[in-house]
Amino acid sequence: MKHFEYFDTIKQGDCIALMSEMPPECVDLIITDPPFAIDFKATRHNYNRKGSRVLQGYNEIEGSDYLTFTLDWLSEATRVLKDSGSMYIFSGWNYLKDLLIAIDECKLITVNHLIWKYQFGVVTKRKYVTSHYHCLFLCKNEKKRQFYPYRRFDKEAKTENGGSAHYKDKEDVWEINREYWQGAVKTPTKLPAELIEKILDYSSQKGDVVLDPFLGSGQVAVVSKMKGRQYRF
Repeated sequence: MKHFEYFDTIKQGDCIALMSEMPPECVDLIITDPPFAIDFKATRHNYNRKGSRVLQGYNEIEGSDYLTFTLDWLSEATRVLKDSGSMYIFSGWNYLKDLLIAIDECKLITVNHLIWKYQFGVVTKRKYVTSHYHCLFLCKNEKKRQFYPYRRFDKEAKTENGGSAHYKDKEDVWEINREYWQGAVKTPTKLPAELIEKILDYSSQKGDVVLDPFLGSGQVAVVSKMKGRQYRF
């Protein structure tokens, strides 16, 4: 079985079919931001951007198909994840219930339900502005999963206010700004490098294999490579 053909590799296609070609338990960490089934009009507007300024190729899932779609890809992701590994899945609130059902069906363990709070959302007139995403931190085996609690801050490190730095950094609400980047053409969605780096620090070490079934702009691959991880996307 040629495990090494899956290292530092990007393959384009149906992620479910591509994951089915991978050997079982070959991935240390999964970080992924799947479609949210929110009927996002990527070809028309993206936070008031015209379609000509949005990269093409963004595909959504019908809400009626979301549970089946999630079960299909999550089953394969669970199969390729090591018992010592972890999985982080980003989600909007619209079909969060389907993701939670799929997690139970796949017998994954929820370690934390994280909230990523960002600095702006779409302007609204008849409801509150949504300015956060959910992030489900999961594992297959609670006793075997790896976690590195003092990777980012020493146990005795302090904040500017004199509090515990590592405690503050490990709270389950993460206030991390969306990234701005140069150029007229943007992607519909992009995870900040700071967010990915934080996950890599706490749930992996150098040489580990990282998988993102929904690679999008390639941000997870870029940050993983910068942090000395191997990747498979």
